[in-house]
Formats: sequence, structure tokens, C-alpha cells
Amino acid sequence: MKQLIFGKNTVYEALKSSQNIYKIFMTSSFDDKRIMPLIKKRHLDAIIVSKNELNKMTENAVHQNIAVEVDGYEYANLEGVLNATPHDQYPLLVMLDGLEDPHNLGAILRTCDAIGVDGVIIGKNRSVGLSSVVAKVATGALDHVPVIQVTNLSRTIEDLKKKGYWIVGCDLDNSQDYRQIDYNMPTVIVIGSEGFGISKLVKSKCDMNVVLPMVGHVQSLNASVATGIILYQVYNSRHPI
Repeated sequence: MKQLIFGKNTVYEALKSSQNIYKIFMTSSFDDKRIMPLIKKRHLDAIIVSKNELNKMTENAVHQNIAVEVDGYEYANLEGVLNATPHDQYPLLVMLDGLEDPHNLGAILRTCDAIGVDGVIIGKNRSVGLSSVVAKVATGALDHVPVIQVTNLSRTIEDLKKKGYWIVGCDLDNSQDYRQIDYNMPTVIVIGSEGFGISKLVKSKCDMNVVLPMVGHVQSLNASVATGIILYQVYNSRHPI
């Protein structure tokens, strides 16, 4: 199944990669010094459309005057991701339990790419999947961070535990400060849904829970923000100055 992706950074990463590009749509005013040479290099012809037409095609998203039709994003295989992890470093995975906002998923993928997360695991049911909105927010990270879709998160956790992974949930119950953990171990960071947090069954499988201390009036953070803070603490733990 083909899908439309849009936005300069997303399109740029797609053109740089080896993925198939079927159609390019752009306004007559579009001009980008990174993208135009790639279009020429790949011998692709652009279809000129009006901004209103592009608005309709992208459902009024911020398209930056360009969109391309590509193959739908495919999910990675968990075993393949685990086998591809370098043996000279501790693997790091992120598991998202019930995340529903595509903007959060896109932002999380962008952070995962920034610090070198090996893969992101999402559930098949009651969870946001890969889409053009996710790709736009991720600004190209989808081409570099494998996303694994599984039918049963708790069973996946059990399988990962057998392979030596430690499961760290971001949850208030029986938690400790996220800075107290030594993340120099094969690690899975579990982030819950925007409204309900980690599900009861998945929570029961976590080896430990961490919490982000807050001193203000608001006692919760956006899922992508919380993920970013914890992931950079993992990075700090593994790469101290």
C-alpha cells in the first residue's frame, strides 16, 4: 500500500534513501537546495499542483509545499532488530504501551534517533501506528529507527527478559527517581498512554519503575517529553562526561 508523506525534512530523507518514490507533488513556488538536486539525480518528474490541492491531499497538514508518494512504512522484525544490535554496547529499546497520539510517536522517534535507540516497540491494538503524520513529526527518523509492532506487549517483555533485558517502567507506583538507575545493562524503557499510563499487566512485568520529580503545579508531562528526559538520562549514564 502506498502512502503520502510530506514536509521538507521527511521528503529529503526519503529521497536520500533507497525507497521507491512513485510521485512527487509540489507547488510552483517550491525550491529547496537539498531536495531539488536529489529529484534531478533520481530522474524524477514533479507534478505541479496548487497549494489548495496540496492542502486537500495532506488534509491541511503543514506540508511545506511538497509531498511524495512512497511505499507504506513497514514494521521491523523484533529478532532482526535484536540481532542487528552491536555487541560492544548495551542495547536500548523503547516500548510504548497504548500511545495514541501520532505527534507523540513522531516526537519520540525523533529523540530515539538522536540518542541511538535500537528500536521502538508498539502494540498492534489500541495504539497509534505509522502514518504520514508520524513521519512528518519524526522529520526523517522513521528511516533510521526500526519500529516493531507486536500483538502482545507483556509476552514480548517476557521474551526480552529471557534474553537478559531489564524492563524499566515510567510509573508512579513503587518508583524511584529516574536518576538513581544505572542504565548500563540491556534496557527496555516502557512509556504508557497519554491518559492512563502503563497498563496493569505490562506494569506487573516491569523490573523497576522510575518517576520524574516535579515541583510545580502540573503533575504530569507529555509522553514524548518524559521519554526524552529519561532517554537522555540513559545516555548520560552510559556516556558520562
